[in-house]
Amino acid sequence: MKTLQKIWRAVEEISAGVFFFGGITLIFYGVVMRYGFNSPKAWVEEVVRYVIIWGVFLGFSIALRHNQHIQVDLLYDKMPGKMKKFVDLFATLVSIFFCLAYTYYGYVLVEARYHSGMVSLDVGIPMWIVYLILPISGVLFTLRFIERLVQLVRGKDVKYDNPLT
Repeated sequence: MKTLQKIWRAVEEISAGVFFFGGITLIFYGVVMRYGFNSPKAWVEEVVRYVIIWGVFLGFSIALRHNQHIQVDLLYDKMPGKMKKFVDLFATLVSIFFCLAYTYYGYVLVEARYHSGMVSLDVGIPMWIVYLILPISGVLFTLRFIERLVQLVRGKDVKYDNPLT
């Protein structure tokens, strides 16, 4: 099980990193072509947008794993321990249901774009490929929240996950 978790973490981090690095590399290429060679490439901006979006959506799962998403915990910090556990369980269950709906409707959107044959303007990338990150990230979010739920039920503190492990 630990090996599977390490592989899962590595795949998440490498894939998000590859998309971010690819996006930054394409931005650099676009700037050099535009200002260095006076030959702007119209397709670069569109592809960069899609690549960065994929990197961000894959990165959300990593942020969730490390509990580095935005949260307001002013009231939460003042609660007693049992109340905190109840709130954590409730929030995690609601998050799982949200992620399941997010995944389902992401799939519906991908399916609609696939059947419509819609493509991007400059490059002609099928839009279902662009939108495919929605159900993929939804599955990753759901798995992370289920992992969090299991840790909460086992009594482990998920509030401060160490990002270096």
